[in-house]
Amino acid sequence: MNALTNVSCLRVQSHILLLLRGRSSPRFESIPISQVLKQWSSSPKLLESALALMMKTSQNQDCYMLNQFITACTSFNRLDLAVSSIAHTQEPNVFVYNALIQGFVTCCSHPSRSLELYVRMLRDSVSPSSYTYTSLVKACAFDHVFGGCVHAHIWKLGFCLHVQIQTTLIGFYSGLGRVREARKVFDEMPERDDFAWTAMVSAYRQVLDMESASSLANQMQEKNVGTWNCLIDGYMRSGDVEVAESLFDEMPVKDIVSWTAMIKGYSRNKRYREAISVFYKMTEEGIIIPDEVTMSTVISACAHLGVLDIGKEVHMYTVLNGFVLDVYIGSALVDMYSKCGSLDRALVVFFNLPVKNLFCWNSIIEGLAAHGYAHKAMKMVGKMEMESVKPNSVTFVSVLTACTHAGLVEEGRKIYRSMSDEYSIVPNIEHYGCMVALFSKAGLIQEALGLIESMEFEANAVIWGALLDGCRLHRNLEIAEIAFNKLIVLEPRNSGYYSLLISMYAGENRWGDVAEVRGKMRELGIEKICPGASWIQLDKRVHLFAAADKSHSASDEVYMLLDEMYGQMGLAGYVQETENVY
Repeated sequence: MNALTNVSCLRVQSHILLLLRGRSSPRFESIPISQVLKQWSSSPKLLESALALMMKTSQNQDCYMLNQFITACTSFNRLDLAVSSIAHTQEPNVFVYNALIQGFVTCCSHPSRSLELYVRMLRDSVSPSSYTYTSLVKACAFDHVFGGCVHAHIWKLGFCLHVQIQTTLIGFYSGLGRVREARKVFDEMPERDDFAWTAMVSAYRQVLDMESASSLANQMQEKNVGTWNCLIDGYMRSGDVEVAESLFDEMPVKDIVSWTAMIKGYSRNKRYREAISVFYKMTEEGIIIPDEVTMSTVISACAHLGVLDIGKEVHMYTVLNGFVLDVYIGSALVDMYSKCGSLDRALVVFFNLPVKNLFCWNSIIEGLAAHGYAHKAMKMVGKMEMESVKPNSVTFVSVLTACTHAGLVEEGRKIYRSMSDEYSIVPNIEHYGCMVALFSKAGLIQEALGLIESMEFEANAVIWGALLDGCRLHRNLEIAEIAFNKLIVLEPRNSGYYSLLISMYAGENRWGDVAEVRGKMRELGIEKICPGASWIQLDKRVHLFAAADKSHSASDEVYMLLDEMYGQMGLAGYVQETENVY
């Protein structure tokens, strides 16, 4: 057995120190330096000592050893040591340069350094290999001008026939949204593998040119799973849910990405019931095991529907199947429990998260705000900062919303000012909307209007709607008319604004104005449409029912039962209230 297997990193480091001092330990006398240095990959503490040992024994001139050292540095994100090692190497070869270029691309902190290394490599007359360019093109995503130069070098040095390099170039151009250039690279490839075809289909998917994506995919001898997934995701992003469903059903083999693409696609198109249904189908088949992305998406769908029981089931599924409570699943659970009205459970999940990122903090702050706990939401921001997590613009939207619900005008002013003064966050339209809602609800109608007029951009319907609602609460008909005139330009078909103004006119006995607004509604063909909706859960399925909607398969039976119920209610003396119906 190798003597190193029973030796701790600390002892190995002690041996290295002895070697540096020109001595050795009897226990390690029979162990070559190369074997000792294999411990690099297990402990970052050895890297500095190992570098010193390499330089003392001139092993930094051995490109094989240097390659191993750079790889170890990359795994621990200590590229500073890797750069130091190559600086004292007289003739680094292409493998050493490739390892360091790949290191800078992998760590993603300084991808431009890989471009500098490429220039140095050429100056040292080291000929690049195909592996050089597959790494280098990825780095060019941050410098498209340099990327064009690298592409020219690929042609000049004869790598234009290399399938992997050309496929990487397709990804480079598509990442910049330059689909024509990507297609030119694709068309000029003498040979194409499945990865090249999928890369080009994905390029069209990124710009939502699904007609071209589908046409190209149909030219393949046989679509691979990646191509199917690209098409499904693209059609879902385009809103063509039915086409995506058809493709999903046609797929000969489905993987986790396929199922997740459907679940995310349904959620993106606000078809949350279908998202949950696909998840249950996936788990019932038992062939594919969901991952963290799938679970967080399903939990978010439960949050949007407000189905607490299903949310609990999904949460239990994550526990029973050994999912780690990471920041993605954790923040989704906090959001779900908050939106489903179970704030206590949201808090339990939040405080049990081993790691909390900004999304987790924002989720619990938003939950506290939505449930009316304004002061607790503000305290949570303080705890967040104590944990060295800096609030962002979303955090302030939640806190300002909490102030609006609680009517905390002065606290809201203070928080709004601190946003720019202390955190250098420029207020956006959502923050202005929160402040307008806060002032309007508190009866500071004139101040709310002044804030809108001071904005550097045009107010949207949400802001004018908040002002109009505040005018209704505080019977300010003059400013209500200003808000109404803005709203019918922004959303001319929204019957709610007309109804609200009619209600205010009626409250002031201005029946002539009531008749005028109603006449305008008839003239424009605007009807008061505000359908109610409800849903129930049966056998793990969510059934949605909306007023005057007959899309459900059992709608005829439901309406027959409702007619019977109305008849029984009438016999019992029930009379519908119509006092506020116009």
